[in-house]
Amino acid sequence: MREKEISISLVYVLLVVVFMTLLGRLFYLQVIEQSFLKEVSSRNSIRKVPVDAPRGLMFDRNGVVVVDNQPLYTLQVTPSEFDSKLLPLLSELLGVPAAELEAKIAEGKAYNRFVPTKVVRDLTPLQLARVEENLWRLPGVSFAIESKRKYLPNVRGSHIFGYAKAISKAMYEKMPKGLYARDDIIGYRGLEKYYEEVLRGTKGTRYLLVNSLGRQVGDWEGGTKNIPYQAGNDLYLTIDAELQSVAESLLTATGKSGAFVAMDAQNGDILACTSQPDYDLNILGGFTEASAWQAIVSDPRNPLFDRTTQTRYPPGSTYKMISAIAALEDKIATPATTFYCTGHFKFGNKDFLCHRGHGHGSVDMTRAIQVSCNSYFYNLVRRIGFERWTKYGKMFGFGQKTGVDIPDEQTATIPSPEYFDKLYGKRGWTEGYLISLGIGQGEMGASPMQMVRYVAALGNAGTLLQPRLVRAYHDKNSGAIVELPTVKEKLPISNSTLEVVRNGMLLAVENGTGGRARVPGVKIAGKTGTAQNPHGEDHAWFICFAPFEKPTVAIAVLVENAGFGGAVAAPIAGEWLKHYFKKYPPTEAQLAER
Repeated sequence: MREKEISISLVYVLLVVVFMTLLGRLFYLQVIEQSFLKEVSSRNSIRKVPVDAPRGLMFDRNGVVVVDNQPLYTLQVTPSEFDSKLLPLLSELLGVPAAELEAKIAEGKAYNRFVPTKVVRDLTPLQLARVEENLWRLPGVSFAIESKRKYLPNVRGSHIFGYAKAISKAMYEKMPKGLYARDDIIGYRGLEKYYEEVLRGTKGTRYLLVNSLGRQVGDWEGGTKNIPYQAGNDLYLTIDAELQSVAESLLTATGKSGAFVAMDAQNGDILACTSQPDYDLNILGGFTEASAWQAIVSDPRNPLFDRTTQTRYPPGSTYKMISAIAALEDKIATPATTFYCTGHFKFGNKDFLCHRGHGHGSVDMTRAIQVSCNSYFYNLVRRIGFERWTKYGKMFGFGQKTGVDIPDEQTATIPSPEYFDKLYGKRGWTEGYLISLGIGQGEMGASPMQMVRYVAALGNAGTLLQPRLVRAYHDKNSGAIVELPTVKEKLPISNSTLEVVRNGMLLAVENGTGGRARVPGVKIAGKTGTAQNPHGEDHAWFICFAPFEKPTVAIAVLVENAGFGGAVAAPIAGEWLKHYFKKYPPTEAQLAER
């Protein structure tokens, strides 16, 4: 009996010890460790979610929105909360191969398994609805609202606007830490790339309550702790959307590759700029099908190549005014200097043709520009010499980038004696090489962007302009409109010299090779050119400025494999100018300027 009482007492003691231990632990957790555990609990139940900022918009010179934003729904997965056994279900709902989803989730997991990784962008309404209905079965799956670009239906602007897409792994690893997240959108081409820092904006943060199953149940503290995003800054462009559409239509109608650039001859603002063929930016605005991207990159016409800034074709006869300026400025010749053209120019054992072998007779400098007499400039460039020819070409910006705000601009080296010595060796070239350079052929090249600033300088009394596509941006932080500077350089060329070449160019349109660029009621000065092409039909050039009295616009047109510049390139410029002067008619003061 005594042993039974002892056993019962021991049980009671043991129970008391257990309960005291539990009470002590409860006191410790609820009182002593209360602050720490509350913090841990908050961390476990609150998810910090980045909120993407929409990129800034783009407006044309008249306030028309040419690049807008529209919502884009993105499916994202938090790897730490997602069960890989659900991949087949998610694949079926989205209509996306499970292997593709798995690869993207694994990539996100390697980066940070607690951070949502964007798996499928630009969900269709059907995909969105199907996943939403089954979201309760898919822990770790959520949606993010991003934005994609929206464009005018009648303006392509592929090489101007460019596009933005998810940052590549290689690019991300080169970026300063914390500047971009692994799957952020970044500008890849055009203005989207050049003005990335202006356009991209600043992300916000949303704090979400998450239950024990990892599902979102609402905003923490009613959303009062959320940090709003700061939208990107808007760009104010120099282009006119209506005239941009006209330029694209005119060049596309030729059925050939080429480029068109129209620029304000007084300040360098690009009014219209197109490279053909181009590509549909809508294909690249959200989710891009692999087959659609492959169709663009495999197109033999190379639509990604920007012919306004990356071509390096010889300028042909459009370059003859450089030789005329060099001769006049350095007193090598006068406007009255004449040469007799038989249609043939003999140099050594070579016969250089002019006008297909038909002569122009005795011509002075103005007449030589008007009728584009090769023989005249063959003779003239020999008098000028190589060094002067190179000097004046550099003065007008050849051999240099223009500085236009389009990424990846290219330029060709302007030939010089030193350049030829390196290229051919000191005895590997002769004066005969200079003969071809005198009419813009041979080892030189230029882009339409270089040509438009050159012809603008001829028209505006010798001011070399830096072309630009953006005149200002709206700083969303300060609310200020930030004007970008115009860049000008006054060239040391006399007005009398410029008048000679200007008059020759005026006659070239009024009664010469550029006649198909004429516009009733407006005087236009221009010059045709043909770039020799050893691989096929020659390329056609036309450059001009107008009105002649005080130019408000300069144009450069290049049409590949189109032959003579006056037949194809000049009519494009003329037709575009009709639209331009209808919208921006010259004032009486402008027409009487000179």
